[in-house]
Amino acid sequence: MEHDDVDMTGADGTEAELDDMKKRLKEMEDEAAALREMQAKVEKEMGAVQEPSTAAASQASREEVDSRSVFVGNVDYACTPEEVQQHFQSCGTVNRVTIRTDKFGQPKGYAYVEFVEVEAVQEAILLNESELHGRQLKVSAKRTNIPGMKQFRGRRPNPAMGGFRSRGPNPFVPTPFIYNPYGYGKVPRMRMPMRYSPYF
Repeated sequence: MEHDDVDMTGADGTEAELDDMKKRLKEMEDEAAALREMQAKVEKEMGAVQEPSTAAASQASREEVDSRSVFVGNVDYACTPEEVQQHFQSCGTVNRVTIRTDKFGQPKGYAYVEFVEVEAVQEAILLNESELHGRQLKVSAKRTNIPGMKQFRGRRPNPAMGGFRSRGPNPFVPTPFIYNPYGYGKVPRMRMPMRYSPYF
């Protein structure tokens, strides 16, 4: 929009409109600044803005907690954290028991037990295959999850798609695609002859 064409000495209506627009623009800028300030405050509270030193410190503290924890698998769905704590009481002082649940609040069948002492982990691993509620528990040391490091599970080969990888000389060289003349995933069907023949 060109401001040169507007005659400022002209009608008072134009000046009033211009002042009104300036006032609105100022209000919008103030609102945007307040929103930015609010967003920065929320991000700070949520911990989204983390300095590398803070992130490293939180990772180190997580590793320290995980070194004092064990993973307990095959936990009965009716089991309570108190029962799990009682089961592992002989190993050492139990700091916390976490039974994982799905989004509906139903137990997933495994738990994490955190001890106060690091030595208690070795004692707890000795309780592997011990019974609780008639189920054999699977006890192992808890491993630390590294953010962004997802275990990749390769796709299983589909014979209909072709491209089977052989376990021959070089398994990393893909075999050429084999064209299926019957279409994707289809196999030929044997059909009976249409005309009647007494000899068949």
